[in-house]
Amino acid sequence: MRISKICCTFAADFALMSEQTHTIIDLKRLPTGTHRFDIQLDNDFFASVEKSEILSGEVSASAVLNLREEDYQLTITVHGTVFVVCDRCLDPMVIEIDANDGMMECSNDEMIECSNDGMMECSNDGSIDLTWLAYEIVSINIPIVHCHQPGECNKQMELLLHDHLCDEPEPDEIDGC
Repeated sequence: MRISKICCTFAADFALMSEQTHTIIDLKRLPTGTHRFDIQLDNDFFASVEKSEILSGEVSASAVLNLREEDYQLTITVHGTVFVVCDRCLDPMVIEIDANDGMMECSNDEMIECSNDGMMECSNDGSIDLTWLAYEIVSINIPIVHCHQPGECNKQMELLLHDHLCDEPEPDEIDGC
């Protein structure tokens, strides 16, 4: 099985998971036409993905596959909430996910460009793991910096951080260097 380039970070860990928890579509057995699939990513799913920044969550994904004779078009939308660690206070925080940008087209084994700024390879075995693709869309729609809104961080951690703030200018700043 070839691994798509946007999935390379977590693919080894994900491959260890049971395929029963995935929506794997066999394109060779599916008739041409439009097909819709619903995918649920829940707390158990997020807990099973190792090295993920997502602690837990409830996300619904919808995939529309337009299978044609020579190629296919796949659109995935995801909606829900996930919990990640706040970079400042280290408490869990909620992030709303609402993404309609997971679209790809594929013809045979050629490279295709996804609308979410990644590159993806079509599978050699003629199958697509919709659960993994939905997870990837969720992952790339999480902000790089995870911080609570001002005043919502853990108060004890805020006090500890404030005690360690350095209000004095660095020596380089004094000399004008």
